[in-house]
Amino acid sequence: MSTNGSVPVAIPGQVERECCGFKKALDAVIIQRALDESRIKTVVVKNRRLVAKLQADFSLGRGEAEAIALALHEKAEVLGIDDKNGINACKLLGVAFTTAVDILIRIRGRGWLEEPDALEKLALLAKYGRYENSTVEDARRKLEAKP
Repeated sequence: MSTNGSVPVAIPGQVERECCGFKKALDAVIIQRALDESRIKTVVVKNRRLVAKLQADFSLGRGEAEAIALALHEKAEVLGIDDKNGINACKLLGVAFTTAVDILIRIRGRGWLEEPDALEKLALLAKYGRYENSTVEDARRKLEAKP
């Protein structure tokens, strides 16, 4: 999450626990390294009432609810979220968001990633994420286009 103030990238405590607390997959190691190097900060979300309301109103997990609550509190520029219910909550609450697929498409569009590498990353997102086939196919077309 990019914010407009003191912390450029932050995640709530629950997201840190979900990402780094149990598994030691590559993404968890990368996130933990960024936390250790202070490129990402963990922020305690204090408004438990808001978190509970978000969970109940939008059928969110605690991590997603904390992320949205933090984005609202910090007036974040953008929230990275891939959860469908979380995306719907962001739309209704006016929270700017992006997804991993959107980021991949932008990186490819700027020429920072060659087509084969971008398609490989998309395949991993399709395998491990919960994306609809239409989302993956739309992304594939965009990644195959010349930047």
